[in-house]
Formats: sequence, C-alpha cells, structure tokens
Amino acid sequence: MRNLFEIDAWKIVENKFDPSKQQQAESIFSIGNGSFGQRANFEEQYSGDSLQGSYVGGVYYPDKTRVGWWKNGYPEYFAKVLNSCNWIGINIEVDGIPLDLNSCEVKSFHRELDMQHGLLTRHFKVKLSNGKELEVQSIRFCSMAKEEVAAISYSVTPINFSGNVKFTPYLDGKVSNHDANYDEFFWIEDSRKVDAQKGIICGRTKKTNFSVATAMRFSFWKESELLTIHPNVAERDFYVENNFEHYLEKGISYTLKKYVAITSTMNHSDFELAAKAISRVRDAYTGGFDKLRQDHEQAWLKIWENADIVIKGDTAAQQGIRFNIFHLYQTYTGKNAKLNIGPKGFTGEKYGGATYWDTEAYCLPFYLKTADPKIARQLLVYRYNHLNAAIENAEKLGFKDGAALYPMVTMNGEECHNEWEITFEEIHRNGAIAFGIYNYVRHTGDREYLKQYGFPVLLGIARFWTQRFNWSESKNAYVMLGVTGPNEYENNVNNNWYTNYIARWCIDYCLKINEEIGGSNNKLMSEKEIKAMRHIVENVYFPVLEGTNIFLQQDGFMDKEQLSAHDLPLTERPINQHWSWDRILRSIFIKQADVLQGLYLFEDHFDIETIRENFDFYEPKTVHESSLSPCVHVILAAKIGNLAKAYELYLRTSRLDLDDYNHEADEGLHITSMAGTWMAVVEGMAGVRVHESGLEINPTIPEAWQSYTFRILYQTVPLEISIDKQQVSVKNIGTNDVSCSVMGQVVQISAGEAYLASI
Repeated sequence: MRNLFEIDAWKIVENKFDPSKQQQAESIFSIGNGSFGQRANFEEQYSGDSLQGSYVGGVYYPDKTRVGWWKNGYPEYFAKVLNSCNWIGINIEVDGIPLDLNSCEVKSFHRELDMQHGLLTRHFKVKLSNGKELEVQSIRFCSMAKEEVAAISYSVTPINFSGNVKFTPYLDGKVSNHDANYDEFFWIEDSRKVDAQKGIICGRTKKTNFSVATAMRFSFWKESELLTIHPNVAERDFYVENNFEHYLEKGISYTLKKYVAITSTMNHSDFELAAKAISRVRDAYTGGFDKLRQDHEQAWLKIWENADIVIKGDTAAQQGIRFNIFHLYQTYTGKNAKLNIGPKGFTGEKYGGATYWDTEAYCLPFYLKTADPKIARQLLVYRYNHLNAAIENAEKLGFKDGAALYPMVTMNGEECHNEWEITFEEIHRNGAIAFGIYNYVRHTGDREYLKQYGFPVLLGIARFWTQRFNWSESKNAYVMLGVTGPNEYENNVNNNWYTNYIARWCIDYCLKINEEIGGSNNKLMSEKEIKAMRHIVENVYFPVLEGTNIFLQQDGFMDKEQLSAHDLPLTERPINQHWSWDRILRSIFIKQADVLQGLYLFEDHFDIETIRENFDFYEPKTVHESSLSPCVHVILAAKIGNLAKAYELYLRTSRLDLDDYNHEADEGLHITSMAGTWMAVVEGMAGVRVHESGLEINPTIPEAWQSYTFRILYQTVPLEISIDKQQVSVKNIGTNDVSCSVMGQVVQISAGEAYLASI
C-alpha cells in the first residue's frame, strides 16, 4: 500500500505541497452536494499542471464521436459531462506580482478534506518573488443544506509587511473540456452582468440547450469587522469580476467571503433561471457564512448517523470506507429524480455519461440499505422512464416486438458509448437492471412498484434476451454469440457464462412475475411468447470445465495460455497501460469479476464448494484493473473463509483512489465502485444478505480489526450491527419488530432490543 496522503480516520490530509500530485489531489479533495461539484482546484491563480473542473448535475453535450458513427446502430455521439463556469476564482496580487503556488516559494502547506463536516480547507505560507510573505487560509464547501449554493472564506495575512493587496473575485465561463473530441467549446453565453460585490453569468449548451446561471456575491472583513469597499468592476466574453486594493496591516487577517449560487434548467425554467440564482445567492449572503456553514455541517452529521461504518483498530481501513461513503453522498443524494450516478461523479470528465450498469449492480445495494427506500425506487423508476428509448436502441440493432436494450452509457436513455465492443456486445448490462428490480423488491416488498414500473422493464429485457439467444444444432441448446462479458479483456466471445446465466435468469424471473401479476389474464404476453421463453429457460448452454465445478468464462477460455497474475512483472502492470490491446485480448488475464460476478449475484444457486472452486481458479488470473473488481472478490473470499485475501482486496477497493492503485486518480475518482467498497464490508465481512426468505447475518472479522459497527435498513426497520472478536450484536433501533437469521439462528428482535450471538 502506498499512501499519497496522511492516514486519518475522518480526514484526508496533505502536509506538503507537491506539484506532481496536484491533479490527483484535485480529484481526491473534490467536493459536491448531489446538485453540482468542484474539483479541488485552487481559488487563486495557478500556472502549474491542473485540470479545472466544475460540473453541474445532468448538464451534458452530445460530442460527435470520431469513430464508427456511420455504421448502422452505432451511437452518433458520446455524452460529455461539461466543465462549466469556474465559480471559485479569487486572484491575489501584491505589487503586481500574483500569488501563484507554482512560481512562489511555498514555506508551508496544509490541505485538508474534513469528511465528517464536508469542508475543504487550505492553510499555507508563501514568499513572493519580491520577498513579501503571506499566510493564506481558505474554507470551501458545496452546501448539503441548500443544494444550489456554495461558499468560500478566503483569508490573507501579511507576515513581514504592511501594504496594499489586490483581490479579484470573479466568475469565468470560458472553460473547456479537456476531452472534447474536436476541441469544440460547448457553451454559448446568453447574458452577463456585474456590479459592486456581485455578478452573474448565464450560459447555454450547444445542441442540448441546457441553461446554467452562476451568480456571486462577496463581503470583505478585517478580522471580525465588516469593511466597506468600493471595487472596480470588469467584464468580457463569458467573464465578470470585481477587483479592489486594500491596505493590509502586518499580522492582521483579512477575509473575503464569497457566496455562489448555481441554477440550471434541470430544475428551473429558462424564464426564472437567473432570478433564482440571484435570489439564492442573496439569501446566502444575507444569512452569512457561519450560518450557511453550520447548516451544511448539520446536514452532513445527519447523513453520517445512518451511513457511517466505524472500524476500530485499523485507521487506514477506517479512512478508506469513510472516503468512499463521503463521495457517494456528494454525488447522489436522491433529491432530484432526473439525476443518476455517474462513474466519476463531480470529480472529472472521463467516462462522460451519467448512467452505467454500475448503478444497479453496485450503487443500488448501498442506497437500499442506508437511505429511505424512495431513493432506490427513484433510481429504478429512472430506468422505467427510459424504457421507450431502450426499445429504440434495440430496434437500431435489428430487434423488434418491444425488445429493450438499455444503453451502456446514457444521459437521456439513448446509447452514447463509442467503443463497438461495448456498445454492441457488453449486453449483460440489461441483466444488471433486471437484477436491480429483483433486489429492490426483496428488500422492500414493494409489489406495487413491481407491477406498475418493474414488470414493463423486465418484459422488454426478457424479449431482448429471447431474440439474442439462437438455437445451436450441434449443442442442441440455446447459445449466445459475439458478446463481451464483465471482463472487458475478452471481446467478441461466444457463450460468456455470466451473460448466458443472467439472461436465462431474467427470462425466468419475467415469467414468474407475469404469472404473479395476472398470468393469462395479463394481456402483455401471449401464450406463444410464454412458451418460447420457457423453452429457452430450459435449454440454455453453459460452458463447463469437464470433470470440475468450474464454469468456463467462455467457450475458448481454456485455449489460452494458463498463467497467473503473479507471472506478470510489476513493470508491466497495469497491463492496460503497458500492453497492446491485441496482446491483452489474447491473454488469460481478467480485468474484473466475470464468472465470479454471477456467483456473487446468484450465490444462493450454488453450494459453497462450487463457489470456492471457481474463486480459486479465477482470482489468481485477475489483475483487478477495473475499479469494480476487488469488492466482488472481497465478498466471495469472506464467504469461503479466505479472510486474508478478503482483507487484502478490501484495502485495495477502499483505497483504490486514495492510494491511486491504477495510476488514474488524476482523471477523477471511481464513484460507483465506492458503493462496492461499502458492500465489501457489509455483505463481505459482515455477511449481510437479503434473500426472498428474509435477512441473514453471518459475520467474520479481519485480524487487523478490533471491531466494526454500521447501520442498515431492512424493510424500513433500522438495525445497528456491531461485530468484534467475540460476538455480534444486532440492535433494533426502529419502532417495529423484525425477524432475521443471525449465525444460522432465526430470531425475533423487538423494537429497542438487541440480540447477541458468539462468533
């Protein structure tokens, strides 16, 4: 394990400025509030390497793809999450010399992300080229209490002089995406206005016509005294600023408090957009920084009451899990039904689209067990709202009669991923969505959702699978050709075991739900269609290694040279950054759980020896170069009793970005895999499962941990589960009694009571 920053249970701490880590730090120290977010760029000018990033939820641009768009069914664009107006800017100058950490002498530096309270702070001392020294302290947050508001407190103290210092708070909408396919600027300025101590910029995206208004106000203080200032104002294309010089006394702190409001047409009409931004920022300014900060901190403390996992005895593990939970809630709060969970959240531009299969496979279990059920329901209704688009996506590929293929990447239901082996072949995503519906229903018992929203989606997916299978005379079974499974280091393979298995399960589950909600009286399915689906369910082909319980990843898997990841030199890892794609595709090495992904989802279909045999076969071949990989392996390793491997991979998944295992944190964080980290603790170490028969808890504890405690919701009943070396405690902190299985013993736990069992 290599630690980029300090180990602390509640904080991410950087105690020395290292320009070579700056872009990694910009990602790791990012802040957001579910509505918008900001990379940890500096407020003041910085001329070193940096990836400026300010992102607004749901606002995107359809950047025309460079490859394949002329082919039938190929997406014409890749949806780009847009870099929007830079709202944090506060430039500082002394005698015409800018404060710039890339050009001045940095005498001390401390950057801190306080995850408990949602605050990003910096405290540093610098010496400018003219010999004058400054001490700067900044505090920044995106309000979790007022989701369209952010605030900055920026304090400057002269250390060895008294004299004039120039302050320039500004808004800059002239920002570009780093990953634009054609170096295009994606915004059109609609209006701007600037006045003393205030300003606003309104911009609109090309093609998609999303409008965003960014408004600022600020005040200036000498310690606790509010000062009257008379700033100059300036404006140019997509830019507004105030600037003023003020005489600063040696050793005295002067603070600029900047308030920002960001509104968009995701939530407001064009007509009211600017007025709403002005109103929001005025209210923040009037209420003051301290009140805004207090409300924000209280909102975070409320989240932590239910979402926290407390690990004693292992600070690195504790920091890792809190870092993951923190970024999950910064990305998605469930307040806006139009939004979903992007794989980079508000931390970077890579991956573009807002929704992947990650949401249903990894994020949904987290929100199901830590948040109000309506949040998970909302994530699934989001897919129902895109059903017609999924049917259109399938039609483009030649499917018919209501078959639905959900996109690999989307913002509005339309496929916008531009790599053919994923767009056309990684169709297992359909299965994850169906499994998400099943998972939600068994957690909540919400049959009304299933009938109104879930079944139409299941039916569209089942129709797709029915048409995607074809009959093989030689195998006397249904096969599925030309797919890419979860392991993206194999493309265009036949009979990927995971895809075949989840496809068959989807069809079978659809038939069961059809029977449940009306059977032959339900006019959505004909008897002919039902019969055809049943024939497929009973006759799907699965590749198996003869004489074993090992399910082959695909038909040709044993034709590959059977190597282990330990055979790879460290100098060639990660292989996706050192090998050609051709070499990767021909190799045995697995990017992420594939067969094991299926054994995780459907573990109650298999005995423990089958799971162990497959784990021992596949894990040594897995290089874990997907962020989604380690967490699934943790869960299975814990289940089969391999706690050493479970703990090793837990640290990898929980600290994937903190320690930058895959050397890509500079591009943004792996938000959706962070939910997998939570699963690694709750479903892995603690053995929490929700089956159709009820809740089960079969805990283990890593040797390095003294104890761990967390809360879950089960059918709206909150439970607090504590595990140490001797016992497990399950406390019912709700108002209704609950039944569950603890260490194989079925128990009834009354409201307010706890059940204890020895480990």
